[in-house]
Amino acid sequence: MFWGEPTPLGEKRSKLHMPLAGDIARTSADLLFSEPPTFKVENSGTQQRLEDMLTRGFKKTLLGAGEVSAALGGVYLRAFWDDEISDRPWITAVHADAAAPEFRGGQLYAVTFWTVLESDGTTVVRHLERHEPGTILHGVYEGTVDNLGTPRKLADFAETRVLLPARSLNIGRRLAVEHVPNSVVARDWRDVPGTTGLGQADIQGSETFLDALDETYTSWMRDIRLGKSRIIVPDGYMRSNGPGQGMSWDDREVFAGLNIPPSEGRDITLNQFAIRYEEHQATVKELIGKIVRNAGYNGGTFGDDSAGPAITATEIKAKQARSLSTRARKAELFAVALADITETLLILEGTSGLFPGLSSVEVERPDVRFADSVQDDIKTLAETAALMRQAEAASTETLVALLNPSLDTEAQKAEVARILKQSGRDVSDPAMTGAEGGGHAGFPSAGGGSRSQGA
Repeated sequence: MFWGEPTPLGEKRSKLHMPLAGDIARTSADLLFSEPPTFKVENSGTQQRLEDMLTRGFKKTLLGAGEVSAALGGVYLRAFWDDEISDRPWITAVHADAAAPEFRGGQLYAVTFWTVLESDGTTVVRHLERHEPGTILHGVYEGTVDNLGTPRKLADFAETRVLLPARSLNIGRRLAVEHVPNSVVARDWRDVPGTTGLGQADIQGSETFLDALDETYTSWMRDIRLGKSRIIVPDGYMRSNGPGQGMSWDDREVFAGLNIPPSEGRDITLNQFAIRYEEHQATVKELIGKIVRNAGYNGGTFGDDSAGPAITATEIKAKQARSLSTRARKAELFAVALADITETLLILEGTSGLFPGLSSVEVERPDVRFADSVQDDIKTLAETAALMRQAEAASTETLVALLNPSLDTEAQKAEVARILKQSGRDVSDPAMTGAEGGGHAGFPSAGGGSRSQGA
């Protein structure tokens, strides 16, 4: 691999890194959570609690979780609480490379998280947090870099002094944590026992191409360094700096002096190497295309932001079909885990007895929905609605839903009622049901005449 090659003796390290892997992970998170998902439940108090949770930092947690999942192949969503910080529990994200999961039938059965509390290069102190069905266990161990070592007391460290060695939770067989894989099938793990539930990173399988991309950029920059203009002059044109001090030319960009007498007609020579930017640029473009396609995205998702002619949402979806399908697949995986961990959080908060001072909330499994990442502008939607109304091809309810997809069902019904009332077509009036004129409710009859507001 390019980065594993040692730097030759006497040369400075000049390798260049292109952070495309990080760009892919960040783009994956932006596609998923630039607009946070909505949580819908029947109980109004529970709904308000979920909305408060989103506005109090959970949106930030989701953005970080999406980026970590794309980079590491998965992420864990954990219910967490600390009386010294908040009187309510909240959800945190734990990186996949700090967890040892155990799966049964493809489902997470138990997981152990670890955190390094102290390290001096030889001795390493770790905090282990193990989640089992209905139970959380804590322990601190002092060992070495590759050995867990012996147990220590939780009270010996500020980070763990408030923790109990074991705590039972009133959540049945649930875990207080959910695993979100980045993909359904992990090619490199499929035949390894106990890893059937793991996902894979977006860049898995593209490591050699990423390595080649860095090598290409390094070669490109080397061409630029070597292509700097240099002047070659005869020794006679150079000025002596004194005994033992060498000679120099007034222009400080002199490359070398040659032992050539000025009388031979050799004067100043300009040396300028070619910079193969077109070859390097084409290679970089090809490598980036292969890496992005392997990650499941369209190249246009990572294009520049240069202004161009406006295009419709339909055209955007056609050009970004691969990226949008990858987003939809990841959204399905996140939606299940978000619903499960949110329901667990409501159980902990409302019925576990851990937070007796809080007003109880009704436990419901929320319906988690992700917004459409590409939407038509309001002008296009309004023109579509006008044409549908003119053709009498849609009801007022349908038109309101078309123009206001972000509103829930109740809000859409209220908007319909306001529109009908203002237009004099209130559905509460029995005479305005449409039955008397053969027309659709809320529309004039096919005969043409519409009733005025004062009729």
